[in-house]
Amino acid sequence: MAGALEGLTVLDLSEYIAGPYATKLLADYGANVIKLERPGGDPSRKLGPFKGGTPHPERSGTFFFFNTNKRSIVVDLKQQEGKEVFLRLAERADVVVESLRPGVLDRLGVGWETIHARRPSAALVSISNFGQTGPYREFRASELVLFGYAGEMYSMGLEDREPVKMYGTAALVESGSAAATAVLGAALASRWQGAGQHVDLALAETHIAGVDRRHATVIGYQFSGRKTPRRAGAQRALASGVYPCADGYVEISGGIWMDRIIAMLGNPEWLRDPKWLDPVAQTDPALMEEFDAHFYEWMLARTRRQVWEEARRARAVCGPLLTVEDVFADEHFRARGLWAEVSHPELGRFTIPGRPFIMGETPWELRRPAPLLGEHTAQVLAEAGYSRGEAAALARAGAVEAR
Repeated sequence: MAGALEGLTVLDLSEYIAGPYATKLLADYGANVIKLERPGGDPSRKLGPFKGGTPHPERSGTFFFFNTNKRSIVVDLKQQEGKEVFLRLAERADVVVESLRPGVLDRLGVGWETIHARRPSAALVSISNFGQTGPYREFRASELVLFGYAGEMYSMGLEDREPVKMYGTAALVESGSAAATAVLGAALASRWQGAGQHVDLALAETHIAGVDRRHATVIGYQFSGRKTPRRAGAQRALASGVYPCADGYVEISGGIWMDRIIAMLGNPEWLRDPKWLDPVAQTDPALMEEFDAHFYEWMLARTRRQVWEEARRARAVCGPLLTVEDVFADEHFRARGLWAEVSHPELGRFTIPGRPFIMGETPWELRRPAPLLGEHTAQVLAEAGYSRGEAAALARAGAVEAR
């Protein structure tokens, strides 16, 4: 069955997390994604976890996950022959995606103007920390910097400790989702209008405009100077926050839905006083202490699933906090076909997260594992019109590398 994006060709120069996740989403739904790697490969090949615990460029779990269904060609853009290979490939692409520092492609002589001259209908999507222009364009960034820049990190963590961010590379993955939308938008605009465009995507902007209250907190601070307070656990409002139960933790949002929390608890006698429904009293410390004395007892007598079932019955906003093992074993995720089996020449056979959503007529498909470095160099060069002799000459000159 054909993928939703079959017929779309993407030349992918992006590295690390955000860009590769964007192009992975496209590749997993059928796009022909050619990953053009520098000599030595995408630096994410040096990021763990590694099979066996020993660093190896072909055994990086990070690289593997973010590069499924792609083909790899190694090209040295510092050589004139390598630049010509890049432009020959760009001539066959609908979209070129890059995440080099602003201005690098221009300094190499293969920037937007050159690409547009060779392939007027192709789009270029440039992913950078703070955009291609402006006072911050040369600033470096990291997962921590980007998450903090958007404002919401200020409210996360214990009140008497430093703020914290989401685990791992979650913020960059979110940016990758936004970048995938930008790439698709650029591709569609090119097809409808017949002319490519240069899309400037700043990772910082994807966070300021992202979900999880970030744009609201930034706007609120701009107009009122108010900062979202950082308070621990369930101290935000009645029945709101993370609570322990018999086998772990659940997160609950009470507050304006306090009537549902009361129904979840079975309408006990002690909750029939109208004071519990008074919005003004929701953050009263004395009332919260009185409530928690009963609530913790009720929670600790039940498992996460039991609490969740009672919450669903009462339509209360609640969810269990799952460990990685819990997610892997979860019956719902397995019934929805989240997990996929894959084989790799260096990593063997193992299970990875599969489709992010279901499309019945044009489904997600794992057609190939993440590529070995330069695995498809010869194949891609042949598709671009290079003879075997020409490809061999490029390899001898060091302009390309093949396995």
